[in-house]
Amino acid sequence: MPGVAKVLHIEDDPANRLLVRKLLANAGFEVVEAADGLEGIRKALSARPDLVLVDIAIPGLDGYEVTLRLRAEPSLQGVPIVAITAEGHRDTSLAVGCDGYLRKPIDARSFARTVGGYLDGRRENVAPEEEGEHLRRQGQRMVSHLEGKLAELERAHARLTELDQARREFYRNVSHELATPMTPIVGYVRLLADGELGPTTPAQAKALRAMGDCVDRLRGLIDNLLDVTGLETGRLRLAPRPCDLAALVAAVVERKRHAAGVGERLLLAAPTEPVPAVADPARVTRAVEHLIDNALKFTPAPGAVGVEVRRRADGGAEVWVADDGPGVTPERRERIFEPFVQGDGSVTRAHGGTGIGLAVVRGIAQGHGGDVTLELDSEERIAGRRRQGAVFRLSLAREPPAGEVYE
Repeated sequence: MPGVAKVLHIEDDPANRLLVRKLLANAGFEVVEAADGLEGIRKALSARPDLVLVDIAIPGLDGYEVTLRLRAEPSLQGVPIVAITAEGHRDTSLAVGCDGYLRKPIDARSFARTVGGYLDGRRENVAPEEEGEHLRRQGQRMVSHLEGKLAELERAHARLTELDQARREFYRNVSHELATPMTPIVGYVRLLADGELGPTTPAQAKALRAMGDCVDRLRGLIDNLLDVTGLETGRLRLAPRPCDLAALVAAVVERKRHAAGVGERLLLAAPTEPVPAVADPARVTRAVEHLIDNALKFTPAPGAVGVEVRRRADGGAEVWVADDGPGVTPERRERIFEPFVQGDGSVTRAHGGTGIGLAVVRGIAQGHGGDVTLELDSEERIAGRRRQGAVFRLSLAREPPAGEVYE
């Protein structure tokens, strides 16, 4: 054959792979290896070998099943497949589509020459009257194999369901256990900071302010965990009432300007007249805070974050939040609203957070009959400026659907 022949060897035993690789490489062959049946199929489709050597007793799909799969692939028609095994049956191997059968242990002196013979057209055949019987037996074995795999999948699914339920209960219980002592901690820190329990020195007042900031941050994390567990269990509490969405968003922006020290880097565009909505003010406020915090986190100075409130023709309303950050990578776009998904989840990551803020935003939006979307390739001008980073659109229905107002 012209050029260097490429041989795919599917074998789970490293010692056997090493022996075959050395024998064939010394004879001038290129050897590609796979350690199980599924990997072997992938390598066969990608590497396009000139010949396939397959062990019968391999994990995943056995050699018979691999051969049947490869014989059904049009791109591999005409490629010789040779069983090389200590446990398989010759006639069954040939019946399912193998062109040759080599029994282990192989003859090291003649092995490369034998492989070359199959490349040159050598083929072995099974008697036609026996082929049907071998195929029937192999079909029965495959059915039994599939039944076993289905049983394993059912057991694994049941176990994963139990673990998922345990995870939800754990987050819910931990969140509530953490929230309980936070109430008196928050209360006493504020009493001390306000001087209600006696005068404080300047140094003590500074320490109390620092403690207050940390307590507020910790309380926010706990509230996020409570929201996530509420979303997953369908127990997120919403208390909708008539409110002015423009005023809510303006209040959030004003607080963030002072608290985050971003000043004019946080831009707002909103109608001067009220934007009426029937919504839970506390929940919508939290959703907007999450979007703004997320935008600020990924916008380096001197970049800006734009926030805009808009009415919709159907009576609903939208809040757009856009930043000048790096945007969202394609691999993250599909999962960005899932809980605990972050671009970098390590403790040494460049940006803080727990990866649940956007999941909370989506839950709150959907509870109000709307949604939150990542606007890809948006040409919108937000707060009067064209943005270069991520653009999020939070939409709210005119009134929340009756079935979406949780307890």
